[in-house]
Amino acid sequence: MHLAYFTERPYRYAPQDRVIEKGFFGTPNSYFDPAKGYQLYHEYLDEKLLAEDLGFDGVGLNEHHGTPFTMGGVMDVEAAILARITKKVRIIMMGNPLPLGAPLRLAEELAMIDVISGGRLITGWVRGTGCEQFAHNSNPAYNREYFEEAHDFIVKAWTQPGPWRYEGKHFHYRFVDPWPLPMQKPHPPMWIPGLLSPETVIWAAAKRYPYMGLATALEPTVELWNVYRDRAAAAGYQIGPENFGFLQNVYVAETEKEAYEISKQSVFGGAGSGYSLFSLPQFFFPSGYVSKNAVRRLAEQFANPDNAGGGPFQTITGKSPEAAISTAQVDHRSKVWQQNAVVIEGTRKLVLDSHTEGVKNLNIICGTPDTVIRKLRVVLETLRPGIFLLWQNDGPITRKQRENNLKLLGKEVMPALRQFGRELNLTSPFEVTPGSRPLPSHGKPESVGSIEPWKAWRAANP
Repeated sequence: MHLAYFTERPYRYAPQDRVIEKGFFGTPNSYFDPAKGYQLYHEYLDEKLLAEDLGFDGVGLNEHHGTPFTMGGVMDVEAAILARITKKVRIIMMGNPLPLGAPLRLAEELAMIDVISGGRLITGWVRGTGCEQFAHNSNPAYNREYFEEAHDFIVKAWTQPGPWRYEGKHFHYRFVDPWPLPMQKPHPPMWIPGLLSPETVIWAAAKRYPYMGLATALEPTVELWNVYRDRAAAAGYQIGPENFGFLQNVYVAETEKEAYEISKQSVFGGAGSGYSLFSLPQFFFPSGYVSKNAVRRLAEQFANPDNAGGGPFQTITGKSPEAAISTAQVDHRSKVWQQNAVVIEGTRKLVLDSHTEGVKNLNIICGTPDTVIRKLRVVLETLRPGIFLLWQNDGPITRKQRENNLKLLGKEVMPALRQFGRELNLTSPFEVTPGSRPLPSHGKPESVGSIEPWKAWRAANP
C-alpha cells in the first residue's frame, strides 16, 4: 500500500466571518499579506520534508484558483521545489486542471519536474471545480471535452518525437517539440482524483488509470468502485487494490478531546465539511459543468443516512430523481449561507453540526493513535485501496499542533497501516501494474471493496 500525506495548504489568515458569509471562492485578495504568505509557504514545504523523514511514500499537492482555500494556485511551482529539496517521496499531483488551457506548457512543466526529481512525479488530472471555470474564463459546457483532448495531447507530446503540428477541436499548435521529456517512460504514472463523477470513473477504467476518491462517503464510493469494475471487465481486465486510492481526513492527538477540537477547526479551513463553504452554489455548479448522473451521486455522498435535516453535507436521504436532487443540492447550499438574511453564527453552527455527523460517519477520523487505528482499519477493509492519502492540518490550527499531529500519525499510526496493508494484500500501483490482472476464468469480475465492514461498524457504533 502506498501511503501519502496531503493538506490543502490554506491561507490561514482569511477573515472567517467573510468566508462563512460568502464562501472561500471570491474572497478579495486584499486580505492577502505577503509576509504571512511567505511564512505559510515555508511551513508547508517544511511539512513535506517532515513527512519524508517520517517515512511517508508520497506527498500530495492540488490547486484551486481565486481562493484562500488552497495557496497552491500553481502547484507545479511547489512540485518543482519539492523535486529539488526531497530525496525519496513521490510527488503526487491531485491534480492539474486540464480544462484551463495551455496543455503544451503543462507538458513542458511536468516533464521538467519529473527530470529534476529523478523520476518521482505522479501526474494527476482533474476537471477542476466549477469555480475554476470562472477564474480562468473556461466555458464549463466544454469542460469534459477540454479535459479529454488536453490529456490525449499531453500523452502524445511525451511519446511522439517532435516536431509536429497539432490541430484539434479546442487546441491548436503549429510546432510541438517539447524539451525536456519525462524521465519515466513512456510517461509518469497517471492517477485520477474525483468526487464520484461516474463519467470520470468510466474514463479512468478505460485508460487503466487508478481512480482516487477524495474523502467521499464510503457507501457511494464502494458503489463507484463497482462502476469501475464493470468498465474494466468490459476492457478485458480484473481490478485490484492498485486501481484505487482514497483520501481520508484524519487528526491525531494525545487525548480524544484535543483531537476532536483540532478536527473541528479543520472544517473552517477546507477539510471535511468545510467544502460546504467552498463557494456559493452559482459558482460551484455553473450551467453545463456537471452531468445529471454526477449530481445525483454527489448529492448522495453528501447525504446523512439517518437525518433528513442535518448540516451542509447532509442534504438528501435515499435516491430521488436526478432533477430533484440537483435542485435540492443547490437549494441547500444556498440555505447554508442564508442568502436572504445572512446570520453568521447560524451558518457557523450548521458547519459545526456537519462536523459531528462527519465524525460519526468516518468522513473525519479523529482521536488518539489507538482510536484512529481502529477506525482506519474499517475504511481499509471497506474500500481496500492500494493508495491511501492521509489528509490533515487545515483550518486555524497552530504550527505546533500540525507538526504534533503529523508526527503521531507517522510514528504511531503508520506502522499499523502498513501491517493492515500486508494483511489485506493492498497492492499499490508500484507492486502490480493497474490493468494487468486477467479476468477470472469464469469471466465474472470480482469486486475490490465491500460495504459490509462499514455496516458492521455502524451497527456497533450507532
